[in-house]
Amino acid sequence: MTTTDEQSTAAHAAPDAGADAAAATAAAAANPALVGVPTFVVGSVCLGLYLVGFTGASSTVAIALVPILIFANGLGLLLATVWAIRLGQGPVASIFGIFAGFWLSFPLLVLGLAHGWFGDATEAAVATNAQVAFLLTWLIGVIVLTVATLRLPSVFTVLFVLIDIALLLVMLGTAQGSTGLLFVGGIAVFAFALVGVYLFVDAMGQATGGKPMPMGKPIIG
Repeated sequence: MTTTDEQSTAAHAAPDAGADAAAATAAAAANPALVGVPTFVVGSVCLGLYLVGFTGASSTVAIALVPILIFANGLGLLLATVWAIRLGQGPVASIFGIFAGFWLSFPLLVLGLAHGWFGDATEAAVATNAQVAFLLTWLIGVIVLTVATLRLPSVFTVLFVLIDIALLLVMLGTAQGSTGLLFVGGIAVFAFALVGVYLFVDAMGQATGGKPMPMGKPIIG
């Protein structure tokens, strides 16, 4: 009787285990990071090239920067935000939504300064102060995000801290007119882009049946 019961239990457990595995694979495949993270990385790389003076003329990269930030970063992160909302992933939607705001407002600032959309920015001091105010505002916002997400795995904390550092360096470089600080800021941008690559490889790996990559322990348990 016991053997029959055990066989019956095992027979039911096997389909259940298979169903659980299939559900886990489906959940990994339905991951907004599959869209949000790679588009974030693409724009970050272009911004890094701009800051380090790629090709010797930052204006050359700036021409490519605006469309990439709007149609890759901005729209890609908006899609990821909507996807996360539909899945009920509030924290994920919050993170993607915040960065969608940054990547869409940044090219708007660039275009606004170039064409005088929001006021006369022909004086260098006016344009510089506008950029510093923009960067300081976003620096404060991302610092708040960093503190609020300390319960996430530490790889995310590393990502946000690197973004904080990049914003600080670019803000100081803009305020002081220092190409050296802007260059170092560009290196920081490449650094957080690499963290984004790591997160994307992990998300894609899990979506295609692989195992999760190490993410580190949260700073706040």
